[in-house]
Amino acid sequence: MNTRLRDRWPDMNPAARGVRIAGVVLAGIVGAGIFALVFGWLVMILWNWLMPAIFHLGTIGYWQAFGIIILAKLIFGGPHPGRGHGPRGKPWGHGPYPHGEGQGRDRWVWYREFWDQEGRQAFDKFVQAKTAGQAGGDEQKTPGA
Repeated sequence: MNTRLRDRWPDMNPAARGVRIAGVVLAGIVGAGIFALVFGWLVMILWNWLMPAIFHLGTIGYWQAFGIIILAKLIFGGPHPGRGHGPRGKPWGHGPYPHGEGQGRDRWVWYREFWDQEGRQAFDKFVQAKTAGQAGGDEQKTPGA
């Protein structure tokens, strides 16, 4: 849905459109606040119902429950909303390294040794082979294109 707001309400006065947008934003903020309050209340109810009976812990109040939610988010979720995966948004284990014996990250332990012994010569040979195929009139492609 790539329609702009002014295209969605073409006959609406710009001032009225601004008031409507401000109303939607305000409703979103109020809705998020209500959700946070209800979620904190739910955590408090569950804690006071389960934890004293199971672990013999004391009961907590609403703001303590709300603090537990924030603490859990910081410990387990981090401050980055919407990124429930590993680095660069990729799920763990599905990065550039294939799975299997001798095909993953463990192969990189020899990278420094290879580069010190054969690196520059092997790289120059690789580039020469790549550019030799393009010398026949093919347009030059950049990596990743």
